[in-house]
Amino acid sequence: MSSINKTAKIAGLLYLTLVPLGIFGILYGPSVVPGDAAATAVNILKSESVFRLSIVSALLVQIVNIFVVLALYKLLHPVNKTMATLMVIFILLGAPIAMLNELNQFAVLLLLHGAGALTAFTAEQLQALVPFFLDLHELGISIASVFWGLWLFPMGYLVFKSGFLPKILGILLMIGCFGYLIDSFAVFLFPNAHVQIAPFTFWGEVLLPLWLLVKGVNVEQWKKWALEPA
Repeated sequence: MSSINKTAKIAGLLYLTLVPLGIFGILYGPSVVPGDAAATAVNILKSESVFRLSIVSALLVQIVNIFVVLALYKLLHPVNKTMATLMVIFILLGAPIAMLNELNQFAVLLLLHGAGALTAFTAEQLQALVPFFLDLHELGISIASVFWGLWLFPMGYLVFKSGFLPKILGILLMIGCFGYLIDSFAVFLFPNAHVQIAPFTFWGEVLLPLWLLVKGVNVEQWKKWALEPA
């Protein structure tokens, strides 16, 4: 197996690990009872260990994402170094936003345990703040999603132009970019619209890592790019 195909398979494997981590860490949510902060608080405390694990999982997503984009940079930068660099920049901008956003989840736990200076407030007052921080967390995900979308466009472009990966994967990735962006800006501009496009445009992010893991790349085509003068 060529060195570059090893890189492709590593990138594919790491990318696929984002699926279970992301589902558990980012999409997992406590049983929120609309209009009942007390019931929501009880639900979180009943499954506090799972809630904490979801925070750790969300943090791991961002760490793994960094290694994924570095492996993809090694794979794709011969096609266009500028676009490959842009791909890395977008992930490196989104990762700290997403990681810091988990502070909202920790704030929920601090409120529910009422430690330290929070003892000055009643349990009802602290519970009333729980939905506020859960909502902030959701908004934080929407902000990070802007960058999770943006990085897909240069990656899709590079895959499309490469010749050593199927063009359809590049097209699907670029479509996925707009799915994230539409969803995020719909939250910012039309918060009551409940727009959800990304769940229907994410296929490139599943098919690309599967292709990398199972098929790898066309090594001869990759070498043509690698041997071209910068």
